[in-house]
Amino acid sequence: MMRSRTVTFIICFLMWMLLSFRLDWQHLAVGLIVALLAALAMGEMFTDSAFKWFEPKRYLWFFVYIFVFTWECFKANIDVAFRVLSPDLPINPGIVKVKTILKTETALTFLANFITLTPGTLSVDIDRGEGELYIHWINVRTQDVEEASRIIVAKFERILKEVFE
Repeated sequence: MMRSRTVTFIICFLMWMLLSFRLDWQHLAVGLIVALLAALAMGEMFTDSAFKWFEPKRYLWFFVYIFVFTWECFKANIDVAFRVLSPDLPINPGIVKVKTILKTETALTFLANFITLTPGTLSVDIDRGEGELYIHWINVRTQDVEEASRIIVAKFERILKEVFE
């Protein structure tokens, strides 16, 4: 428990210092206070095993994930824009169930949030016990769980597994 909060504190403080771009005592003091409050409030939320955050490969995979997400988001933006501008393109909204291989709460939360950030999809519910998400999709192409999982989730979950599990 204490180790998770310590790791959260260190990460928060380092992020504060990277984003503030200053090394004077006021910024250091405020950074220490904010990082301490964040670690006390949410220390257990982001880490199941604190030592995992010291593995550099996780950060490399997260960097890769940002590029994958940016590309998928760009493609989804173009698709939604074409649907809005072209009345001939089909819109078949609905909610589909998808399965995921991710098990930790943090990984599932990140997956659900990135799905929601992608235009045309919205995470509605997560069933952690079964590893299922319910997604509202602007153009439902299939009701088959496996196929919908391949289309919506597969491109994200492989990388998120490397980062969070």
